[in-house]
Amino acid sequence: MTGADVSQGTDDSDLEELRAAVREFLADKASEEALRKSIASEPRFDPALWALMAEQLRLPALAIPEEYGGEGFGPVELGVVLEEMGGALLCAPFFSTIVLAAQTLLASGDERACARHLPGIAEGTATATLAVAEEDGAWDAAHVATRAVLDADAGGWALHGSKSFVIDGATSDLVLVLARTHAGTSLFAVDRGAAGLTAEPMTTLDLTRAMARLSFDDVPATLIGTDGDGASLIGRVLDIATTGLAAEQAGAARRCLEMSTRYAATRFQFGRAIGSFQAVKHKCADMLVQVELAQAASREAARLAAQGDAGFPAAAAAAHAVCSRAFMFAAAENIQVHGGIGFTWEHPAHLYFRRAKSAQLLFGGPGAYYERLLDRLGI
Repeated sequence: MTGADVSQGTDDSDLEELRAAVREFLADKASEEALRKSIASEPRFDPALWALMAEQLRLPALAIPEEYGGEGFGPVELGVVLEEMGGALLCAPFFSTIVLAAQTLLASGDERACARHLPGIAEGTATATLAVAEEDGAWDAAHVATRAVLDADAGGWALHGSKSFVIDGATSDLVLVLARTHAGTSLFAVDRGAAGLTAEPMTTLDLTRAMARLSFDDVPATLIGTDGDGASLIGRVLDIATTGLAAEQAGAARRCLEMSTRYAATRFQFGRAIGSFQAVKHKCADMLVQVELAQAASREAARLAAQGDAGFPAAAAAAHAVCSRAFMFAAAENIQVHGGIGFTWEHPAHLYFRRAKSAQLLFGGPGAYYERLLDRLGI
């Protein structure tokens, strides 16, 4: 049974059961205290937590087909999990490994590569990431300068160049790299520790999502899929990735709303809860509108992806735009509702604002994703 088949057969009660299980797990194992410890550590995630996610909930296996050791679920179930992870600002290589790398391998249609790499990912014993952007941060095959050269004597490919803003790039066991060949752009697999590969952690705005700059100096690599098919492959992967990111953003935006309403109900000024003041009510109401819209957009994109609907690419681009705006709005208003304490390091509001801005820019920023939306609409 394919992920699409399963998603269409999963009813709302099953999805809510999944949501509750993930939320309870994250509340217990990925609290704010654990989040701050991860931020201050290297690697910027807890390997023990990652192992528990695999052992207790089988989350790395969720969206991987059964023939590769996965659970065979699809975008709808994955979206539920990502909403909860976004709400917790989870520090773990889930997005890079499952949403980016695993879905790229599946989209490539390379059965040999899938059989080699996906079982370890499903078990939680291997992590992976996708390296596309370079210095300008663009997720566009036309901007790729990293080169792949076929060495006939060595019988393989070698990579030359660099990649930037690679999520979990310094810790991933497998790196999928988009590089330029004589045929165009193509996808290559590079193992961690390969000769000539160096990884340098990057200091970015978002403290909860580790990124790295990778350099390739004659690094041995394996071609994934068809030589020259990189541009169309990354286009398909972007639709999947932005849908996953939209779910994350929707979940985090709702958490900002929950934080604001809870604080507004318990913080008193002039003998009244601040939530009784009209200005604060308006802020919370405006946040609710944005959150509901984001949630609807992200879930609709996931539903269309599960059904293989022709409207999915446009829905994915729309969800990315809507959810980026909603999360930025909710994160900023959350700080305002909390007042002075919302600006302090000790309060988590700034962590959500950092993630909101970083997520907004992740796949090229507003200019890129609005252009992507017009392209998907055929305009």
